Amino acid sequence: MCDQPENEPHEYASPPCFMHGLTPGYGAEPNRSDAWSDVARWRRAERKRLIDHRLLLKAEDRQARSAHIGGVLDLIIGKYSGRIVGTYWPFRGEPDLRNWAIRAIERGGRIALPVVIRKGWPLEYRMWAPGDPLERGIWNIPAPSRGPAVQPDIVIAPLVGFDEAQYRLGYGGGFFDRTLAAMPRKPLIVGVGYAQAKIATIYPQPHDIPMDVIVTD
Repeated sequence: MCDQPENEPHEYASPPCFMHGLTPGYGAEPNRSDAWSDVARWRRAERKRLIDHRLLLKAEDRQARSAHIGGVLDLIIGKYSGRIVGTYWPFRGEPDLRNWAIRAIERGGRIALPVVIRKGWPLEYRMWAPGDPLERGIWNIPAPSRGPAVQPDIVIAPLVGFDEAQYRLGYGGGFFDRTLAAMPRKPLIVGVGYAQAKIATIYPQPHDIPMDVIVTD
């Protein structure tokens, strides 16, 4: 179940004929590489549309929506004490859960942030608390500059988009799917995003891993 970048062909979870929904007149037995190219091209366009849409949110609106998401996360997670929660540093208009993370630490939880080790590799989660040193990583996103890798009990995955089957549309690098597939034990996987990011389907492939639950504003 190895995740890969979106410019490489894959085998399919759905038969190739699903592509008629993307390309009118597509043959009954298309070349699989061509079919994946159509999915990847559609995902890139949809990703841009959804990110552009969320960047239009005003700062105070985003703050209120983020606070609501944090409240729902509290209900879903329940007890924080002794549990490691892998979350993220907000990027390009994502819900900002940093205040929520601090409250989780105050309630006995432990927070870990993802670190990109190398392109094509799984992410590494490292512990973080306010005041710990951070360094700029890929896309200039802050990440813990030191510390051993840890296994989260809960993974909070930011969404660019999501569908009815709880599949996540990310940024196209495959980092989250690759990371989840490589974990020695499965965490609770919680996707978070804005309700406006819901789409009919992401046209999931075998490397796409569905969320256990999705939380929106």
